[in-house]
Amino acid sequence: MEISLQQLASMVNGRLEGPPEAIVVGIAGIKEAKSDQITFLANPKYEAFMADTQAGGIIVERHWAGTCSRPLIRVDNPYLAFARASQFFHKKTLAPLGVSPQAWVDDSARIGNDVSIYPFAYVGSGARIGDRAVLHPFSYVGSEGIVGEDTLLHANVSVLERCSVGCRVTIHSGTVVGSDGFGYARDGDEYVKIPQAGIVQIDDDVEIGANCAIDRATTGKTWIQKGVKIDNLVQVAHNVVVGMNTILVAQSGISGSTEIGNNVQIGGQVGIVGHVRIGDRVGIAAQSGVTRSIEDGSIVSGTPALPHHNSLRAVALIPKLPNLFKRIQNLEARLKQLEDGPSGG
Repeated sequence: MEISLQQLASMVNGRLEGPPEAIVVGIAGIKEAKSDQITFLANPKYEAFMADTQAGGIIVERHWAGTCSRPLIRVDNPYLAFARASQFFHKKTLAPLGVSPQAWVDDSARIGNDVSIYPFAYVGSGARIGDRAVLHPFSYVGSEGIVGEDTLLHANVSVLERCSVGCRVTIHSGTVVGSDGFGYARDGDEYVKIPQAGIVQIDDDVEIGANCAIDRATTGKTWIQKGVKIDNLVQVAHNVVVGMNTILVAQSGISGSTEIGNNVQIGGQVGIVGHVRIGDRVGIAAQSGVTRSIEDGSIVSGTPALPHHNSLRAVALIPKLPNLFKRIQNLEARLKQLEDGPSGG
């Protein structure tokens, strides 16, 4: 797939400095790019490679002040422009395969047009599969489950009974949507299981990584709203709500009945207790432990999670604690000598 530099600049809302008719056919890193490929500069530490790159063009920040002999496309956000260009060069246009005779599709299921249901996929009774959906081998859609239009389930994805997945959703291998929430009532030394009778609802334009678990609600629904992006190995417990365009990074876990706002960024290995609310536009740094609700627009870090500037001050004090402890011991000893008075006759 080829495109002129001028067409590419228009596509990414950029301003071209160079020959408009020059053609590029792909995208690559700044060190590897060839003369028929576009590259980008989003991180200043790669600026040293600008002099030697062979790229046919470079996407840079609009006000970048460096010098370079290669054609430039100046944009407001080079990383976003790279994403748009990469989507163009890597766009997949696959012909629909239909329903494989080796797939199991219940007679009562409703199957849309131009689907691809691979061998050994399973579609249960009363399920609905939207137009152009793709179900890879060993994917599972339980009874009355819903998979929307243009949605992709990779191998070994399970969408359990009555759960729904919206349109243009991608779910990667090993993820389970609708596993039982972790609900038990204590009876002396034993635990009595609480039936998990709710569902999971995943809205449009969501992407979920590999080996995630999104638990069905005890009652009602666990809700992943439009535009959410979830990394690998994330746990979302029962009755959690994850607001629109929120990011959840790998190995994070959200406990039951917690509400996450819109446009939240949650770093890797974050743990969030149940029954709290995380406001809109909150940032939670990696390995934080959230034990209480967080107001809109806050940035927190640490365990327990504190406002980020307070957490940084606390972390800076930790290496000093041994010396501070010795000083306190010495001060206590001197104070005791003063209290006891001078010794001798």
